[in-house]
Amino acid sequence: MDSRILSVDPESRTTSTHHYDDTTGLTTIETEQDVTELVESNKALYNLVDERTPWAEGRRVASIPMNVYLDLVQKGVTKDPKAFKRWLNDPDNRFFRTSPGTV
Repeated sequence: MDSRILSVDPESRTTSTHHYDDTTGLTTIETEQDVTELVESNKALYNLVDERTPWAEGRRVASIPMNVYLDLVQKGVTKDPKAFKRWLNDPDNRFFRTSPGTV
């Protein structure tokens, strides 16, 4: 397999890599994003919120990396409020939450 970095964006912390498989002739573009800083920021914001504070309009509940958001858009999750709420409340996605509680 032949791999080559196509681009690196330090601002979004995103790297795109081209992979070519000589055996199958398949080409794949892989995009990776380092979300360490975002996750740490989300944890800090989450810990600042008192769980007894009532929900208010405009309250931030999550901060989602762009590549994850675009994947949700592609899957239609962002267009379906119930599916998006389910995704936000899923424990597997807790690192993107900035507020406790159920959306």
